[in-house]
Amino acid sequence: MTQRPETTAITSGRDGSGSLAPGLSTSTVWQTGGLDDTARRATGARLSGLYSRYSNPTVTQFEAAVAEMEGAESALAFASGMGAIASVVLALCGNGSHIVAQNNVYGATLSFLQGPCRRFGIETTFVDGRVPGSFAAAVQPGRTVLVIAETPSNPRLALTDLSGLGTIKGPFTLVDSTMATPLGQRPLDFGVDLVLHSATKGIGGHNDALLGVVAGERDLIDAVWGYSVMHGAVASPHDALNGLRGIRTLAVRTERQHATALHLARGLEAHPRVTSVSHPFLESHPQHSLARAQMRMGGTVIAVEIDGGTDACRRAIDSLRLVRPATSFGGPETLVCHPATSTHAGLSPDELAAMDVTEGLLRISVGLEHPDDLLADIASALDTLG
Repeated sequence: MTQRPETTAITSGRDGSGSLAPGLSTSTVWQTGGLDDTARRATGARLSGLYSRYSNPTVTQFEAAVAEMEGAESALAFASGMGAIASVVLALCGNGSHIVAQNNVYGATLSFLQGPCRRFGIETTFVDGRVPGSFAAAVQPGRTVLVIAETPSNPRLALTDLSGLGTIKGPFTLVDSTMATPLGQRPLDFGVDLVLHSATKGIGGHNDALLGVVAGERDLIDAVWGYSVMHGAVASPHDALNGLRGIRTLAVRTERQHATALHLARGLEAHPRVTSVSHPFLESHPQHSLARAQMRMGGTVIAVEIDGGTDACRRAIDSLRLVRPATSFGGPETLVCHPATSTHAGLSPDELAAMDVTEGLLRISVGLEHPDDLLADIASALDTLG
């Protein structure tokens, strides 16, 4: 039966036992049936009942749930979002490989591509993902192995055209869809090969699960798994359990947070100390029509630019009473961070400029508090700036 994503969030990732809550499998190793059985499990792809680095029942349930949510054949979980991106890149690329990536990606992803990847002989060409055709134009036939996009981007919420990515032939295409969650968009529906999430964020949704996950065609995911068991960045069953719990409430949480984010974005646009507000479904967003074409919801994060640079941001954050300073997003509490001095602090001035991360930029992760209480708290903090 065809069903809507909100229903799939409830029905996905079940093990057939009849238990409404997933079981927690804490074992790291299992007794086998002897030498032949051990050999079969050790040499097969993703077989359970051997060693938890290879497969764990609780983690498998979480992976199955994400695969169903994304409309994918398979999924693979990791200990973090960076564990996922690093494992995918190193599973597919090697010395002499070429990657095309957008220049406004998450700061740690950028550092990974410019640091370890460069040392390993993996070259990356960075493009402006907002420009149509920029990814395809940078592909070097026969050499480019991977194209990496992040949409909406962190922290500016710029968009990449998923349809354009899906038409690229030759290299594998990967979309970091963390900001959108599977309820906001499904990149695989547009022809993209792999979709990746830091499931620590919206999918987990409660700030208590450190998880990454990638989904796509089974053969491709199995190839990534073959490297991941050596890389070792595997997901904890405890975190996978919390991730499954997060999926069950993903629809109601993101719908409420998305509506509140849009309410805050519209309200803050009128504040005299605010120079710009960004949210994909905000009418003033320069890619608003693209957002409406490829997203079901615009996400739970807004980017707010205020006058006065870092000093003004510091004073505003110190004046908040409800919104909490913290560097993650997607949880039930509303959080604010100053990317230039936190999530993107390790980048050079040129890199910050390319990503449009300014000293006056605040990233606000919208939680589940009442929208009017949040707007009053933020507006009051901005009022203190004079």
